[in-house]
Amino acid sequence: MSVKAKKHLGQHFLTDESIAKDIADSLSLSGYKKVLEIGPGMGVLTKYVLEKPIETFVIEIDTESVEYLQTHYLNLAPNIISKDFLKYNLKEVFEEEPFAIIGNFPYNISTQIVFKTLEMRDQVPEFSGMFQKEVAQRICSKKGSKVYGILSVLAQAFYDCEYLFTVPPTVFNPPPKVDSGVMIMRRKENYKLDCDEKLLFTVVKTAFNQRRKTLRNSLKSLNLSDKLQEDAIFALRPEQLSVEDFISLTQKIAADGI
Repeated sequence: MSVKAKKHLGQHFLTDESIAKDIADSLSLSGYKKVLEIGPGMGVLTKYVLEKPIETFVIEIDTESVEYLQTHYLNLAPNIISKDFLKYNLKEVFEEEPFAIIGNFPYNISTQIVFKTLEMRDQVPEFSGMFQKEVAQRICSKKGSKVYGILSVLAQAFYDCEYLFTVPPTVFNPPPKVDSGVMIMRRKENYKLDCDEKLLFTVVKTAFNQRRKTLRNSLKSLNLSDKLQEDAIFALRPEQLSVEDFISLTQKIAADGI
């Protein structure tokens, strides 16, 4: 029995064992005793995660994959969560305990997976996995890059992000039309920011929604005072600001009385 890849779930099953092992080996296993794999499919990555000295959980929306895993990975069966990662409250499984996240992520929801992980940052010290190459590069890119954007700033505000390696389409069934990239996010030691974190999300998203404009124009909807807008930072475009610059900008906007 094997599972048929379903287009509507964005499934591309990895067939290269050495790449699966390399992804599993990217975990440091430091600061947590549990790991959650998203979208395990037929378990090519799961097999190597299970070899690690931590407790493995998987979350899978595809019932055919769930049946396959229950049959082929008997020791994993109690830890198979047959749910949609984006909609499921993981506190039902992990309560307040820390856990890492790993996976060969479905490309159609990969950025949503990162945003949900950022919401759970207090519980997720480490996040490693495979994305479409451009998405992995965007998350890890620095200011000044054409692909630097909302995801880059918000992920790097809380995590150190590192692009690990590129994976060709030929090692998947069915092969995707693009290259893939593996990256890891390790939570910073001091990941509590010196600003209103909710406001930071608003500022970053509002700024990059009109990324070609200067901040003076792109942040108009925040109704900032004329005095604040005299600050030189407002003459810059969002991709010219580092993560630290965005934190500093958020502090200034909070002091301005938004």
